[in-house]
Amino acid sequence: MTAKLTSIWSTRDTFDSRLTTNDSRLTTHDSLRDSRLTTHDSRRDGRLTSHFLLLTLLILTGCGAASEETVVIDFWGLGVEGETVKQLVPEFERENPGIRVRVQQIPWRAAHEKLLTAFVGEGTPDVCQLGNTWIPEFAALRALAPLDSLAEASEAVDRVDYFDGIWRTNVVDGVTYGIPWYVDTRLLFYRKDLLRNAGYDSMPETWDEWIEAMQAVKRQAGEDRFVILLPTNEWQHPVLFGLQTGASLLKDNGRYADFSSHEFREGFEFYVDLFKNRLAPATSNTQISNVHQEFARGYISMYLSGPWQIGEFIRRMPPDLKDEWMTAAMPGPDSAGVSLAGGASLVVFERSRNKEAAWKFVEFLSRPEQQVRFYRATGNLPPSRSAWQDSLLASNEYAAAFYEQLQRVTPLPPVPEWERIADKVWVYAEEAIRGRMTIDEALGSLDREVDEILAKRRWMLARREHPGSRLQVPGSRIQVPGSRGADVDTISYPPTPQQP
Repeated sequence: MTAKLTSIWSTRDTFDSRLTTNDSRLTTHDSLRDSRLTTHDSRRDGRLTSHFLLLTLLILTGCGAASEETVVIDFWGLGVEGETVKQLVPEFERENPGIRVRVQQIPWRAAHEKLLTAFVGEGTPDVCQLGNTWIPEFAALRALAPLDSLAEASEAVDRVDYFDGIWRTNVVDGVTYGIPWYVDTRLLFYRKDLLRNAGYDSMPETWDEWIEAMQAVKRQAGEDRFVILLPTNEWQHPVLFGLQTGASLLKDNGRYADFSSHEFREGFEFYVDLFKNRLAPATSNTQISNVHQEFARGYISMYLSGPWQIGEFIRRMPPDLKDEWMTAAMPGPDSAGVSLAGGASLVVFERSRNKEAAWKFVEFLSRPEQQVRFYRATGNLPPSRSAWQDSLLASNEYAAAFYEQLQRVTPLPPVPEWERIADKVWVYAEEAIRGRMTIDEALGSLDREVDEILAKRRWMLARREHPGSRLQVPGSRIQVPGSRGADVDTISYPPTPQQP
């Protein structure tokens, strides 16, 4: 029995020994397999890590390059200028590979409302074209960035090179908010042959001589024709004649109207007499279907308008009259007269996050060679004298009178309310032209309405000058020193920002 048990145990130990040997072999095999797998995984992980690091480096490098290449500035251009400026953008982007310009064209009719809506919604562009009569309004809203320090340090923007009256349209309370982009002013387009037939080889320079020349043309033309077209629904004409007699239009820092002043009354009376003496037809610009046709047939011999008409006259005059029209600077009361300082400017909005890039674009468009390119594409006259040295402009006989006139242009009062004031000017001018009011009645009524328009300005200036004083809130009858107690709108402008 014991022997049998010993045999069984011996057999079991032999079996266990074999199992141990097999397990050892399996362990060795598994170890080799795991070692190979570990080595394979290590190599694979190493390759993945290298690929990941390389990809990360490329992404980071790419992001850095993209951020440099995609500094985008938004430019809003008005009317045809918004389309034409796109032709200048590629050169700017080549010179500045880290900046891209995104241009949006806005119709002039919708521009003012869209800009105000953008300001309220904090969606203004970086750079924009503004009519220079709008600059005081947006400056009062603190929407525009002051540009004096940038302009002084710029090689492209030379203050001295700009027509002085044009530059001053961009200055509000001593701070420059815009850089002139193109200019316009008003002067005379006239029929050389008709003036010559009346005994005049050129346009006179004084009012008295001009009236005599117009009367002579009228005698030649006949009673059924007129001499000069001054559309009655355009405020520019009565204002222009008032500026020629030295009128300020507003007084007391723009607090009150000054249309009843002796100076403005003199110019206004001269203007109204042109209609009373049948030298000008009492018609609006909507009542004459084709100005150029009427000019060609001699119904009118003179037309007071701006530089955009040069191209129109060149295209529209019949072949037999293509050399029989010319432009002339404005006559004045005693010598060559002043005219209006008009045009559009480039502004940078205060909320722009890319002011440095925005200013670079303003500088680029302000270069004389770019002003010339813009003139060639649009016909808009450049604001700097050096650009006028271009051969195309220097040889343009019709533009020469504009260059002369631009030496004598006067800015309008820099108040935010000017657009509303201008609408009242032509309304009361037409009342006087049609005899429904005397000159004194028209100017007195104009003063009263303009004073009401300026009421909130008086309140705002009083608040600025007397901080902490107990002024009644806008919307009530205010009483401040010098106030006439006019109603004030509920909207007030914030104070003008100080130049840094």
